[in-house]
Amino acid sequence: MNNDFSKPQRESAFGIIIMGAHTMLKIGKASFFLFVVAFVKMSSTSFAYLILGISAIVVFSFIFAYLWYLKFTFFLDKEKQEFVVNKGIFSRDQVIIQLDKIQQVNINQNILQKIIGVYGLKIDTAGTHGEEVSIRAIDETSAYDLKEHLLNGKAAIETQSEIEQENGKTAEAPFLKISAWTLFKVGLTSNYGQSLALLAAFFYTVIYEGRQLLDAFKINKDEIQSTVTGMLTIVTVFILIACLLIVLLIINLVRTFYKYFELQISEHKNTLLLSSGLIAKKNTLISPNKVQITKYSQNYFQKKMNLLNMSLKQAHFGQSKKGHEMQGNTLEIPGCNAGERDELLKMILGQTPLKSKIFIPDWRFLNLPIFFKLILPIVAFLIIAFNIPEVKPYIAASIVYFIIGTLMIYISYRRHRISVSQDFIIKTSGIWDISNEIVLPNKIQAITTFQYPWHKGVDVGHLTLHTAAGQIHFKYGNYTAIKQLVNYWLYQVEFKNENWM
Repeated sequence: MNNDFSKPQRESAFGIIIMGAHTMLKIGKASFFLFVVAFVKMSSTSFAYLILGISAIVVFSFIFAYLWYLKFTFFLDKEKQEFVVNKGIFSRDQVIIQLDKIQQVNINQNILQKIIGVYGLKIDTAGTHGEEVSIRAIDETSAYDLKEHLLNGKAAIETQSEIEQENGKTAEAPFLKISAWTLFKVGLTSNYGQSLALLAAFFYTVIYEGRQLLDAFKINKDEIQSTVTGMLTIVTVFILIACLLIVLLIINLVRTFYKYFELQISEHKNTLLLSSGLIAKKNTLISPNKVQITKYSQNYFQKKMNLLNMSLKQAHFGQSKKGHEMQGNTLEIPGCNAGERDELLKMILGQTPLKSKIFIPDWRFLNLPIFFKLILPIVAFLIIAFNIPEVKPYIAASIVYFIIGTLMIYISYRRHRISVSQDFIIKTSGIWDISNEIVLPNKIQAITTFQYPWHKGVDVGHLTLHTAAGQIHFKYGNYTAIKQLVNYWLYQVEFKNENWM
């Protein structure tokens, strides 16, 4: 491929295979159940029609991919400092990306791309539409060359030998590298919620598809339900719970290794290069000045193991294709130790932030959560329990719920803090995972303060800092102190006149 990106050019011809396979996969997911039913219930004489239908899908997918390949072009307008992508088969779309709006460039390689020998390149922006541009098939040299053009903007363009030499240097000397043993510990101590959601989605899909198959094959559901009910005893319930926990840990470990295997971070021309992935390798370059919120978190077990999970939140706002608001583009870095965290913070923020003046919430922080999350549900449950005899034996569970809930709300109150210094704002919160969110005053785009009418007499109010990557809340603070902080931050933003990107 010609590396003069000022001229419109297409993807690699191998992109036809990539796009064709992608289209077949989408059609296959949408019609999988129909094909299963058709395969089982149709007669042998109709089997040829099924094969013919599958063949038609394959042919259609590759015709679509070929037309997409012909119509998809991209080029770099150096005068206007824009990257222009033309695409579309029946209707032509032109996407224009200003180079200074590009936040990160991802160079990926899935299994099929690895077999063929091409890479995928995705450009993530902070544009008003929140859409990313994807090039599905590009050779390695052109991918890294284009990445340099996109991220350097108006900087001088290097020769290809200099680029390859620099890429080799960054690959040889990463300042942070996560080992397999560290990932194993991360998989055991974090992300339980995501794994549980994944497991729940899996069981929901299995149950839903199972019901569809039972209806299709006219199997008696009552017989299956009675059989399963007869097998459930106290012993089997405990065994199932134990198996569920084991499966949860296995899923967590698999997810962690799949996503973060051989994760390493190196400095590359005032940008950070993140590389990770077990099967599909992903390389991401981000500019530190485009990071809006830097966050690190740690739970009890991770503290004993000297582990931290970090995340870098960038601006990603606007409207997605489905109309949902997109806000927050986060890069996760699990398994750092304290020294690696400080080194990474220095690269992103210029120095290691230290907590200065700390503001704590008023004790009224406890009132509303205890009332709405504990007292109100328990009162409703007790009313039901005293009127329905079958529910009455479970009254003791409400007492346990109240004790655990009160303890969790109190811990949340004790951890809810905001620290303010001349250069940094650090919000601390959490119950199990204690997180610290760091934001620079110049990253603030708007500030909201709020006070309930009944809190005016006790001078209690709320603060919200709005950034391009999300919001930071401080609740039930001293309202007079909050207003002083707002005036101080507004003065800093106007006096320093620094860009947020």
